[in-house]
Amino acid sequence: MNQQYDRLILVIVVFLILIGLMAVYSSTSVISPDVVEKLQKKGAVVSQFGFVKKQLFTVLLGMIAMFIACKIPLKYLRKMAIPLLVLSLVCLLLVFTQFGISAGGARRWLRLWPSTFQPSELVKLSMVVFLAWFISRSYFKKDSFVSFIIPISIMAVFQVIFLKQPDFGAVMSLALLTISLLFISGIKLRYLLSLGALSIPIIIKLISEPYRWKRVTAFIDPWKDSQGSGFQLVQSFIALGSGGIRGVGLGESKQKLSFLPEVHTDFIFSLIGEEVGFIGAAFVVLLFMILFLRGIAITRKIKDPFAYYLAFGISIMIAIQAVINFAVVTGMVPTKGLPLPFISYGGSSLIVNMIAIGLLLNISRMTGHKADDQEKEFIDSDNPEDRDFSADKQRLLNISRYSKWSKGYGYSRYNKNLLTNCELSGHR
Repeated sequence: MNQQYDRLILVIVVFLILIGLMAVYSSTSVISPDVVEKLQKKGAVVSQFGFVKKQLFTVLLGMIAMFIACKIPLKYLRKMAIPLLVLSLVCLLLVFTQFGISAGGARRWLRLWPSTFQPSELVKLSMVVFLAWFISRSYFKKDSFVSFIIPISIMAVFQVIFLKQPDFGAVMSLALLTISLLFISGIKLRYLLSLGALSIPIIIKLISEPYRWKRVTAFIDPWKDSQGSGFQLVQSFIALGSGGIRGVGLGESKQKLSFLPEVHTDFIFSLIGEEVGFIGAAFVVLLFMILFLRGIAITRKIKDPFAYYLAFGISIMIAIQAVINFAVVTGMVPTKGLPLPFISYGGSSLIVNMIAIGLLLNISRMTGHKADDQEKEFIDSDNPEDRDFSADKQRLLNISRYSKWSKGYGYSRYNKNLLTNCELSGHR
């Protein structure tokens, strides 16, 4: 397997990171006195380059993590699916101990010297790895309720903890991610539709919470309370509107001067729209769109089920976060805290997403992976069941070279003749 990694994905990610560094510097190089005072009370050293230096250090760590993820054999990652999920659960629970940090009325961070870490970001990637492993297992059946309820139950456990923090944005993104992968796996639609129907009363109950209901009303008519619950959204509209077609110029944003809250994190896209206008904002959206399509294109060339679902999951995970962030800052959905991948200030999201990109690059090197190589991997496995090839399994494996999966049309929901992992080899 001497294939080259997908260089276009790497180029796009580097572009997004550079855009993020410029936006972080622009939004934090000039800080109002009240914000400086607030940061100094927390013991933070405030300077013109303070935030961008931290972000540069995070980028360096992310590059190292991405390189490791790009090189790790996927057979080891398969074995890490459950341990990684357990680790993310433990980290999530540690938030409620003395190691946790509260900020803005939420308890979502762990104190890790010299910075903090948000376990919910790790949960998303862990869930993608777990789902890719679970769906590609031989005992996963598309028409089995057990195969459906197991990942849904695991998702529900994490969501309950998210709501305890609270982190409604993580709840929604994890739900969309899980349901999307189950849909792609070909699970029966009636299960997914039933889950949606049962979720409606729960969603209504959650939205009825006073602070969430304020966000809903602010989303419906932010100008009604432009100095209260609708303030952030109104300021985002002003920033995007001020940018026009070409923007006011790099570093010339006015909304970053204590008008738009969280401008360097959740609302950094508003700053980009103000400074480089519609053209610059559209370019950022285009980069994310190409990144998603490129990730999906990789799946069209992959025959290994685990790698196939992993590439799909990573592409969807990044796309969901980007789409929700775009929707929030443009007022298409109620305000919720969710950073823009690779661009927003923050170490947890950046490092986890760069690890995900490393795995995607790793998978891209498998394109053109022949059935003979896959067969050899099964035969060399330590699992006796993996080496148990009957004549029928060998025949199916040979047929797989010419299957729709091999040709890149292996969307399991619509391909009735797709050779499943169980049929091919019983590979675990």
